[in-house]
Order: sequence, then structure tokens, then C-alpha cells
Amino acid sequence: MAQVKSLQTGIKFKDTPIGKIPVDWEVLSLSQVAEINMGQSPSSQVCHDYEDGVPFYQGNADFGPKYPTTRRWCKKPLKIAQKGDILISVRAPVGEINIVPHECCIGRGLSAIRATKIDDKYLYQSMLFHRKALEKVSQGSTFEAINRKDLSDFLMFAPPLPEQKKIAEILTTVDDAIEETDRIIEKTKELKKGLMQRLLTRGIGHKKFKKTEIGKIPEKWDVVKIGEECDCIVPGRNKPKSFDGEIPWVTIPDIIDPKIKESKQGLCVSLDEIKKCGTRVVPRGSVIMSCVGEFGIVAITDREIVINQQLHAFIPSNDLDANFLRYVLILQRPYMEKIATKTTIPYMNKVNCNSIPVPKPPINEQREIINILLSLEDNDSMEQQFLKYLKELKISLMQILLTGKVRVKLH
Repeated sequence: MAQVKSLQTGIKFKDTPIGKIPVDWEVLSLSQVAEINMGQSPSSQVCHDYEDGVPFYQGNADFGPKYPTTRRWCKKPLKIAQKGDILISVRAPVGEINIVPHECCIGRGLSAIRATKIDDKYLYQSMLFHRKALEKVSQGSTFEAINRKDLSDFLMFAPPLPEQKKIAEILTTVDDAIEETDRIIEKTKELKKGLMQRLLTRGIGHKKFKKTEIGKIPEKWDVVKIGEECDCIVPGRNKPKSFDGEIPWVTIPDIIDPKIKESKQGLCVSLDEIKKCGTRVVPRGSVIMSCVGEFGIVAITDREIVINQQLHAFIPSNDLDANFLRYVLILQRPYMEKIATKTTIPYMNKVNCNSIPVPKPPINEQREIINILLSLEDNDSMEQQFLKYLKELKISLMQILLTGKVRVKLH
């Protein structure tokens, strides 16, 4: 991203209907710089969910991060978009943007924009930047939609063509870095999932295995019920009436990272309130797990906390490493779904939770296994932080480059 360094300030501006821009820039409508092709839905008789004809995109539901996902095909398309066209959602949610990866049919929920008198990559970045303005236009209609006239009249900033290309090059470079980081994160997740399955069932360096209720495991391992190796904490039924204490009140939405030490909403309770609720403080180093709705949401407490009824807590014995148990519980999600009480929202009670079977290697091997998995987790965390930085960088660059607040150097 060396291009980011090639910027200059000290610019003269002029007023326009959509804000201040450099004196040598223009404000142009979309119809002045591009062809607008409004979608039209073909007969359902010529559309299929198997490959027959050209890909058919109906609306925002088909969109991906940058390119749409093909779910249906059409033999007799009424409106065609070409590779490289910009797809824009014209029905709620209005303004979402994708790029056409290949010739396709577009339905009523989309419009295809083809650059004619503007750099196509600059047009894509500019429409991403200005899409909130399109959302505002749509809010004036009954069904939150925009039409051809709305698109035709849509105004955007237009620097000289060489500058358009340079701006697009810089922003595309950041986009490419974001895509590559996303790919690395997905590959790491796949590797971790496969490695977890192997390490938590086959261990490290074993050649002899035995059959158990959870499948084949090394001969030297045991299978135990979680209640045999852990003290299980089930929260009281009463919800606190006041949140003016110092001990975090944790719920499922708070579990984002492998370790947890706070309520995202800043909810904390006092010891007196905890006693009134008839619940217990969950000590640091415990494993907490979702037991209502979606199972397998697990974290380790990094300080004393209190949990609500959608969570259970396990305090492992000295023979069971907390991180090892965390990984096992993530892997045991299908088992939990099988034994859960079947109601509108599935749940597991204390008996269910305590009956979950857990493979138990010797403690030294548990730690060898978690060291491998934690190294992947640390790498994933670093990539996630880098991805966050790149996305923030992209927003900042769009705000200064697409408004001319900072100019790019062309030589």
C-alpha cells in the first residue's frame, strides 16, 4: 500500500450542491457518466435452481462481500448485465453494491451500472462511498425503493480522469488486502476445525485405539462425564433488580472472545444482589457454556463473574485443563443438540450438561494439544485485528480521497 504515501494537501475548494470539492473537480449525475440498466424479472417457467442458461440475480439477497452468489439460472433473460458492471440494489435494503463476475440476468430488485465516461473502478468506489445518499432517497417512497430517475439524478464527485484512476488504484489495493486477509482467516478456521477434530479424538503420536461412546480414542485416554470432573454452577432463576455493583453480569451475547471478563453492556451486580437472586459467583478460570438456543458458545472466565440462566459454568478439577474442556465443548455441539429438551427454543438442564461425555487424556497431553490449538487461535486473533485496521483505513481513505480533502500525486 505504498500508494497511500503519494498524497498532497494545500487545496482550493468550491461549493457544490453536495458539498465542497477541489476547484478542478466536477459534480456529475450518474446518467452523465454511465449507462443505467434497470432489471426485469423473467417468467418463473424459464428460471431454475440448477445450471441451465445464465446466472440470475434477483436482489440484495444474492449479494456477497463483493460478488453475488449464484443460486438460480435463467434460459430466457429479459435484462442482461455484463461482466464488470456494477450491481446496485434498488429495493430495500437500497444502495448495496456488488460487481458482476460474468454475464447474467438481473431481476427487478437490481440495476446494472456500466461506466462510459468515468473510470469503472473509481465509479465502484464512489458509489460505495455515496450509497447512504441513495438510502435517503429511497426513504421517501412507500416501499423503500429507487427508480431509474433516482439513479439518473444521483450526483457524485468527478476528479480529472488520471486522478480517478489513481484514487481507484489506492482504494482497490486496500480492498485486495482485505480480501486476502479474509481468505487467510477462513483458511485458519478450516485448519483449526480439522485439527481440533483430530487432536481431541486421536491425540498426539498414538498408534493403539479403543472404541468408546464418543468414537475411537487412544487406549491410554479415558471418557468421563463432565459432572464427574467439574463442579457445575447453575444460575438462580431470579434476575438482579439493580446493576450498580462490581461483578460483571454476563449473558450469551457477551461471549465473543475465548476469554471473558466483562459485560458488553457494562452490567455489574453487588454481592448483596447476588445473594437475593440465589445464585453463585463464577470463579476465574471457569468454563462457561450456552445451554439455551445455540449450543457450543464457550469461553473461559478471566475474572469473577455472574451468569444468567442461558449459561452454565463448569469449574474443572486439577486433572482437566480449562482450555482443553473449552475445545471439547465446542466440538460436542452436535451431541448437545441431540440431547437437548425439544421445545420452541431447545435447552439443556443441569442433568443434561453434567452428562456430556468428555475425552480425558493425561494432563500433560491435554496441555500439548491446547498449545497447538492456542497458537492457531493467536494467529487468528492477529489477523482479525489486522482486518479491523484495514477496514478502518479504507473508510478513512475514502473520506479524504473521494472528497478531494487530500489529493493524490500523479507523478
